[in-house]
Amino acid sequence: MRKIMLVFSVFTLLLLAACGNSASKDSIEEIKFADAGWDSIRIHNSIAQIIVEEGYGYKTDVVNGTSTATLQALQQGDINVYTEVWSDNLGEAYTNAIDSGDIESVSTNFNDNDQGLYVPTYVIEGDPERGIEAVAPDLKTVKDLEKYPELFQDPEDKKKGRIIGAPSSWIVSKHLSEKIETYGLDKTFTYLAPGSDSSIVADLASAYKKGEPWVGYYWSPTWVTATYDLTLLEDEPYDQEAWDKDKTGAFPPNDVFVSVHKDLKTQAPEVVEFLSNYETSSALTEEALKYMGENEANPTDTAKWFMKEHEDVWTKWVPEDIAEKVKAAL
Repeated sequence: MRKIMLVFSVFTLLLLAACGNSASKDSIEEIKFADAGWDSIRIHNSIAQIIVEEGYGYKTDVVNGTSTATLQALQQGDINVYTEVWSDNLGEAYTNAIDSGDIESVSTNFNDNDQGLYVPTYVIEGDPERGIEAVAPDLKTVKDLEKYPELFQDPEDKKKGRIIGAPSSWIVSKHLSEKIETYGLDKTFTYLAPGSDSSIVADLASAYKKGEPWVGYYWSPTWVTATYDLTLLEDEPYDQEAWDKDKTGAFPPNDVFVSVHKDLKTQAPEVVEFLSNYETSSALTEEALKYMGENEANPTDTAKWFMKEHEDVWTKWVPEDIAEKVKAAL
């Protein structure tokens, strides 16, 4: 499966290069955005696309792929804009792309985010309204999981617990797998890396509906953390040296950047100026994600709702005449 995904990613990038981008180093007709596979990037893409299309008159498109494949496509110029670069999750791939000068991070979309292993809060505190008793009141940290493998029983290996990891194609999955080995949890837990974000959510939703114990990877901001009452298990304070050695401690603080290919600054300088002002927060992003989930809305409709609800936010990113054009279109 990994070989198939690698071949598919390479084929996608080759196809992008063959098709071209209707662009030269000095001009561009269509601006392409990266979709690396999660809902918040799709909402931010849609917000930016509406502004770019209605305010600045460019065509836009979205290119799907894994985080590493889309970052590579951005570096090569086959993608022009990446609205949610989780820099520390990408690690050296991101650092190398910046150092090469092929991409530039023009703004911080948000930096007040969390990620790690979560459990439903009722596992620790119970939920009297649902008649659920606390089954692990002393569960506070990731290392505490070693006391509770039988609580999070793996249905395929009942002698072990099960931790739902990050999607197998995400770099963070490798980090999490190493952390679990470092803490010795691999001796009593199975680490399951699902194929997609939706697989994590489906597993969580099923357990949550039944009031059953569940432990797995997630991150904030998401509609999941906005909808379900979850508790992030604590870890040792983040330390760069310890993290680099064996992934001990909390995940690194993650600046989530808006990044562009180097040529976009000359191809569409006014768009880059707008993107340089693009700034939200975890709370704003989670609000949009919650609306999306509760209303079963697509990213474009969610973006329109967000822009009407928070006109004071996005109108600061663009000149007044551009804002008026976008408001008229909305």
